[in-house]
Amino acid sequence: MTDNSAVPTLVVGLGCQRGCPVSTLRALLDQALQAHRIELSQVKALASIDLKREEPGLIELAAQLELPLMYFSSEQLAGYQPQLSHRSDIAFERTGCYGVAESAALALAEQLAQAPAKLLISRQKYAQATLALAGAA
Repeated sequence: MTDNSAVPTLVVGLGCQRGCPVSTLRALLDQALQAHRIELSQVKALASIDLKREEPGLIELAAQLELPLMYFSSEQLAGYQPQLSHRSDIAFERTGCYGVAESAALALAEQLAQAPAKLLISRQKYAQATLALAGAA
């Protein structure tokens, strides 16, 4: 049995505009991972805000990648505000939290690893979507 303790739990947080195509989300993901030399196989799960529960692009991306997609409420995400690299007033107006991608990534990495998480890729914006990657050891 291999020891996985050295491998951080990596989680991708995603935010997107309504109707954002899966191709856009996938392009953003591939680009971010390549830039940071992270293998897609290292990503354990995807996270977003519960307002996006019905978003076809997110659901399709999770299906393509065969990864779980978890959702958090704005209340759950609000606690991560001090760790955000970027605070979006528009995001706050629309969702009640200042950064969906970063907050969701942190929240899920922390939940899965039962340990404090940190942002490894801060908010990347691309067309209609935002992405962040958090890890917890």
